[in-house]
Amino acid sequence: MKYLHLPFIGAAALGIAAAASASVNSRLQPNDEGQCPSGYMIVVNTFAVEVTLTPSSSSSVPTTTTPSTTTTTTTTTTTTTTTTTEAVVPSSTVTVQSTRTKTLTLVPVSTTSSEADTAAATTTTTAAAATAAVPAADNAAASEQSTTTSETSPAAETTAASSSSSSSGSSAGNNAGEATYYSGDVSSGTCSFTGYTLPSDIFGAALSVDRWDNAAHCGACVSIQGPGGNSIKAMIVDQCPSCKANHIDLFTNAFSTLSELATGVIDITWSFTSCDVSGPLSLQSKDGASAYWFAMQVVNANEPVTQLEVSTDNGNSWTDTTRTYYNFFEKDGGFGTGTVDVRVTGSSGKSVVVKSVGCGSGNVVQAGENF
Repeated sequence: MKYLHLPFIGAAALGIAAAASASVNSRLQPNDEGQCPSGYMIVVNTFAVEVTLTPSSSSSVPTTTTPSTTTTTTTTTTTTTTTTTEAVVPSSTVTVQSTRTKTLTLVPVSTTSSEADTAAATTTTTAAAATAAVPAADNAAASEQSTTTSETSPAAETTAASSSSSSSGSSAGNNAGEATYYSGDVSSGTCSFTGYTLPSDIFGAALSVDRWDNAAHCGACVSIQGPGGNSIKAMIVDQCPSCKANHIDLFTNAFSTLSELATGVIDITWSFTSCDVSGPLSLQSKDGASAYWFAMQVVNANEPVTQLEVSTDNGNSWTDTTRTYYNFFEKDGGFGTGTVDVRVTGSSGKSVVVKSVGCGSGNVVQAGENF
């Protein structure tokens, strides 16, 4: 637009120059042709006119009529969404309206060499803005596709299962914790091992309530290493309500084997291990048990007991029982008979079957083997 005014401005400038010349000529009329009057000298003033063009407002120029000296961008359109970008040119601002979609096709219109850098910067800015404005639906679709692939990948499921198994197995390894002591007693412990005598090389211990798991570790043995490097083996016969997960409360004689009693609390490392007791496991009915209320526990087992089942049809079918907090396997209503077959399963999966076990109050039966 500024170049259209140049002829007018030029004419005005020439008019000013002509007027100035006329004024000078009128003042310099000689008395004689070609002579300067006495007392006068010729003074010629030269005028330089500098014109700066500043538009009063931004002009909106459709892309179809943009001057060849202005850089514009035409964008291929496949949607009805309309945005406005600005192409910056020296001394003026031209607003170019265009449409854009996710697919960008930039077509430069004639650009002068003096404005090439400005046009390149404008094009880069426009492309970046359009890229950032890609519809959210497309991103959501890409995310959905990734999630579906992950969920249906057998390899991913196998890896997750393997990781879970490894984590579960490591929890049964070495545990760093602490040990204290108390004047424990096997018969009065929460595991209800009434009348049971510990082997001479196994001490008594109480396990944290955080690990109690409904008496699942009653009868299990742990190997404990003290701060001096010496070790003992202890059987879980009681519960410690105030102990943290890796804290073991030992019988007094067990603690004194690892450290002086005056120490009070020691750091230990411990893990579950086989009890390696001699002799078979034993089945003991609870006081008050009968054909109409079944309550039985397993004593002297080499590994933790996980299940106790009963058969009343010579082993053709087996009925599970429910383990209690105090380490008895019970069934309300009993089995309607005073003699049953019992199948005991340990943590290793091995089972021991004992035939013709009496269900009466306080009855004790020796099995023919151990785990």
